[in-house]
Amino acid sequence: MHFCIMSNFLNRSKNLWPALAVAFVLLVVACTPKTADKTMASKNPMLPDEPVEWDTIGKPLTGEAPEEEPEDYVFMDEAVITPDVEERPDSLPRYNASHTFEHDLIHTKLALSFDWTKQRALGTATLTLRPWFYPTDRLTLDAKNFDIHGVRFEGGKDTLAYEYDNKQLTIWLGKTFTRNDTYTVVIDYTAKPEERDDFGGSMAITSDKGLYFINPDGSEPGKPKQIWTQGETESNSHWFPTVDKPNERCTQEMYLTVEDQYATLSNGTLVSSKKNADGTRTDYWKMDKPHAPYLFMMAIGEYAVVKDQWRGIPVNYYVEPEYEPYARDIFPYTTEMLEFFSNKLNYPYPFSKYSQVVVRDYVSGAMENTTGVIFGEFVQQDKRSLLDNHWMNEKVVAHEMFHHWFGDLVTTESWANVTLNEGFANYSEYLWLEHKYGRDEADFHEMTERQGYIYSALDGGHPLIHFGYENRESMFDAHSYNKGGAILHMLRKQIGDDAFFAGLNRYLTQNEYSDVEAHELRLAFEDVTGQDLNWFFNQWFFNAGHPNLEISYDWDQAAGQAFVTITQIQEPSDDVPYIFDLPLEVDIYDASGKARRESIRMTKRTQTFAFDTPARPALINVDAEKALLAVKDDQHTAEEWAFMYRHAPLFQDRSEAIDFLKNKSSDLAKQIMKEALKDKHRAIRRDALDKADMTDPDVLAAIVQMAKSDPDPGVRSTAIGVLVDTGDKQYIPVFEAGMQPDQPYSVWGASLNALSLLDPEAAVAAAKKVADDDNPGVVLAVAELYAANPTADVFTWFRQHAGKIDNMGAFKFYDLYTQYLTGLNDPALLEQVVDDCKAVALNTKTSLWRRFSNTKTIADLRNFYRGEANKEKVDALSAILTEIREKETDPTLKLYYGMFDQP
Repeated sequence: MHFCIMSNFLNRSKNLWPALAVAFVLLVVACTPKTADKTMASKNPMLPDEPVEWDTIGKPLTGEAPEEEPEDYVFMDEAVITPDVEERPDSLPRYNASHTFEHDLIHTKLALSFDWTKQRALGTATLTLRPWFYPTDRLTLDAKNFDIHGVRFEGGKDTLAYEYDNKQLTIWLGKTFTRNDTYTVVIDYTAKPEERDDFGGSMAITSDKGLYFINPDGSEPGKPKQIWTQGETESNSHWFPTVDKPNERCTQEMYLTVEDQYATLSNGTLVSSKKNADGTRTDYWKMDKPHAPYLFMMAIGEYAVVKDQWRGIPVNYYVEPEYEPYARDIFPYTTEMLEFFSNKLNYPYPFSKYSQVVVRDYVSGAMENTTGVIFGEFVQQDKRSLLDNHWMNEKVVAHEMFHHWFGDLVTTESWANVTLNEGFANYSEYLWLEHKYGRDEADFHEMTERQGYIYSALDGGHPLIHFGYENRESMFDAHSYNKGGAILHMLRKQIGDDAFFAGLNRYLTQNEYSDVEAHELRLAFEDVTGQDLNWFFNQWFFNAGHPNLEISYDWDQAAGQAFVTITQIQEPSDDVPYIFDLPLEVDIYDASGKARRESIRMTKRTQTFAFDTPARPALINVDAEKALLAVKDDQHTAEEWAFMYRHAPLFQDRSEAIDFLKNKSSDLAKQIMKEALKDKHRAIRRDALDKADMTDPDVLAAIVQMAKSDPDPGVRSTAIGVLVDTGDKQYIPVFEAGMQPDQPYSVWGASLNALSLLDPEAAVAAAKKVADDDNPGVVLAVAELYAANPTADVFTWFRQHAGKIDNMGAFKFYDLYTQYLTGLNDPALLEQVVDDCKAVALNTKTSLWRRFSNTKTIADLRNFYRGEANKEKVDALSAILTEIREKETDPTLKLYYGMFDQP
């Protein structure tokens, strides 16, 4: 799955969810509860003090200690010396084992119809099984919050005895079956996802209901009625009985009976569609390849279905009807990606179709259900909006597609190993960007992914393969995603491209349609390379943390040698190595810019490497491939950083140089920043704009041109912001050009903001022309203008759009709404808005985004009244916040609402 949207947008696609989770947390409070196991422990007192001499495999040298004659001997009568004893736990550490099989689920057939009013599914499940190994006379299934109406053998009339505790259904089979026997049971049931005492969820997947009815009574204007599912991790057993574990897999049939106006989507191929006498229709979907139960899916709604094809396989895009013209833009390059990944892996896409569908109020970012990928509505945008956001859509489409090899075809056997799903999907984004846009774009993406992991591990972390997790949902984090992808990239650089992709092919071929653990990945690469890779997997998959390096340089003119000294300074713990084994590439540059490459291997805590050089090197570039997952303090001079920017070949070389030089005021630094304005990558051009020397006429001219025509909307927006800071009205025509209707919304918003600072009346006039535009980019730009210049006549505009805006845009909009209200400080309007916000916050039918944003607005207004010393209002709003928290059903929102209660 990608990083979630609200809870890594908060990077699932389950990839999206990890980045968005950070955004969500930062909006709530600067300090969030930490649940990760601590690995940044204090330094182990048993480690030797430095300096210590180490051999080449990282162990202290041993031998005879030099004899020292003591000056004196002191004898103490009856002295009792008690050595310090480390306190040890009296129990084994937590270990989350893979599911133990009692039965093998061979096939699942489901017949489902739906009660929209009660939000229930009426089902019949026909399950074919066999005992795994040991004879047995009973069957236990995951079946959560059902009404069980009957259990029988297929073809039989007698009801089988069963016990049901609302979580698991235990069926007494009436005879003992052996592993050579196959049998089929039929279960009639009603699934009631909304009728539970409590609900679960996490930052990655905000709810565990499994089955979701959206706007079931049609009471929310403008929102379609939909039914959809979300199975990961173990939530599909909320709508059909199964063995709900990732190491189970079976084939599947699904009969969906719906009102005739609704389209359906499920796994596999649509075999038939039959209209019924009562005005309903039954669609029959068949999945003939085995896959895990958490990947079962269905989506039901009024969709436009845009049809495509790849190598004779149907490729379909399900979008709301108004987005039909943009379907191929919403799911960009789908068929090209299928071709690219199939060729790259030398393993053609293995399933019978590939469909993608957008749903409302999704509880994550996207989900790789086999042949039927579900996306949150954040991807559903028109062509103009996608000028700003196409990178995200491309990466999420790639992420979920790659899961069909790594996650669907070959599936993690346990949630402790989930990086075997998510790390690969994360790395698919790099592979696609590298293929489509070149290495610079891919390296920029990988750099941000590594930074996301390192930030997440600042005060805690865990091994990548983490059997000791407290909650399986917590495994969907920046370790499983970002770190997992970064480690695959390191492995690729370690063994080479040919071996890496041959190893992936062997891993897929040997393990297709089965479950895996990390050792099977290691063995596939060992079979291909002939190498023992235990050292790599033990260090990066089964240990925690990453190296923290200090790198310094020296040159001995007399000896004609250059020296690189590297020290590992990471704090070790039980899981974090004291010494990482680090093979590294080092590029040594002469003054002409020519480089020679040397290979080194760091196996000590501190290690110095010598290189023969006839003249002082202009630059020594350690980790020349920029593949190492590490924190580095690289102690280059300013001249060396400038040389790196001009001569080293990779994006991260230039990025690291700019990062150092941008805060320097020397002429050399200014010159490099000037050159960086024309860098081939947009991220470096943006960085250069932030520190541009505006006293240089050539720089100013370059920025004007960037504001007018840079190919990247983000760079143009940043350049417009830099120009407006000059306060010079000569640039107004540039801003007016940026507000033309064909411009990206980010450029339009930046231009409106710039115009508001130099010509407020013209900006207000421009805003009024788009007063009815509901595009979030336009709405947020206008809201920013109105919040900075609060007048009573735009209150109706704010209130109107407050009733519509949703998803990530709701966060910023409501912050601006609050700024507007407190700036206006009209008691009557403030009362009205509090009532509006309370109504939305208490409406569990509306989205999490809107509920949270409205609740936060009440909390922010309470803080405003605190500043006004208005105790009566503070107490009244505190009571409202308490009521909202008590009535909230979502556990994640409830957690953050608790933080609002803090003074």
